[in-house]
Amino acid sequence: MNIDFFGSSLVSSYWNGAATYYRGLLRALARLGHQITFYEPDAFERQDHRDIADPDWARIAVYPATATGWQQALASARRNADLLVKASGVGVFDAELDAAIPDAKRNGTLAVYWDVDAPATLDAIESDPQHRLRHLIPRYDAVLTYGGHAPVVDGYRRWGARACAPIYNALDPDTHYPVAPEDKFRCDLSFLGNRLPDREARVEEFFLKPAERSAGRSFLLGGAGWEDKPIPPNVTAHGHVGTGDHNAFYCSALATLNINRESMARYGFSPPTRIFEAAGASACLISDAWEGIDLFLGPGEEILVATDGEAVVDLLKGLTVRSARNIGCKARQRMLAEHTYSHRAIQVTRLLDLMARHREAAA
Repeated sequence: MNIDFFGSSLVSSYWNGAATYYRGLLRALARLGHQITFYEPDAFERQDHRDIADPDWARIAVYPATATGWQQALASARRNADLLVKASGVGVFDAELDAAIPDAKRNGTLAVYWDVDAPATLDAIESDPQHRLRHLIPRYDAVLTYGGHAPVVDGYRRWGARACAPIYNALDPDTHYPVAPEDKFRCDLSFLGNRLPDREARVEEFFLKPAERSAGRSFLLGGAGWEDKPIPPNVTAHGHVGTGDHNAFYCSALATLNINRESMARYGFSPPTRIFEAAGASACLISDAWEGIDLFLGPGEEILVATDGEAVVDLLKGLTVRSARNIGCKARQRMLAEHTYSHRAIQVTRLLDLMARHREAAA
């Protein structure tokens, strides 16, 4: 199948948390024989902050971030596409692409809306009676999301989705694996995440407050946007961490912290990429609590779960190098057995085959 995918960026993770998800999933789909073309706008300085070269498993089509640019890109995509994908959060001309892609289908072409931030999208649709997706969602053949389970599926069904299925984040074992620790990332607890409005309060609770209460321990804050954030003296703000350094970042800490954004924690069943990256690197994960975590990792054995910042402090007190290593190894084994992008690509291919059969039957 020729898959033409409009997303934020495949080659740059700069202010683009979906990059790991796109790379792992689309590479796995390519290995199953699908032909991938990824269309991304030349925007937000992402082309100046590439962390991978154009891969051999996908064609990268960078288009100008202009009205003419996206229109020419879509005209090119529709010529041969069997599947047109519009991802949420492209960043420029999202409204125009959302509306144009269902109309760009040829006979037999499928159109999918792929939401990489479904909780936030559904909240926005619910709160805005004029939101464009209220009338656009029924025009797509299906909605796929990278998380959410029943609350997200039910939400999209309510707005007229013909079909909706979560395609969760996963581990790409070729990209994320154990490596030797690096001094620049050594600490007791690390956290990697860009500064975002619905994440900041939770970072304060689960990361900065524990640091204040743990004067004898070292903390490392990775991600963009934290430069002017007041932080305790035992916290080092590293700034943006490229994907090539993620393994070392996770492997160099006694434990690494996952903090779901507020909307994702509220919906549940929305594990971010760092859960799978860190587990793949055999890092010991401490996560905030959210419904559905046990679908991916076993609390207490494969991941440690904290209900608040005080619990993070207590978990760190009880953690040894040996126990942390044991938790990390079990997490990696679970991911390899059940949660790789190869597993997800098989799921996507089956869904696409089913959609194609339904279309043929209805023709």
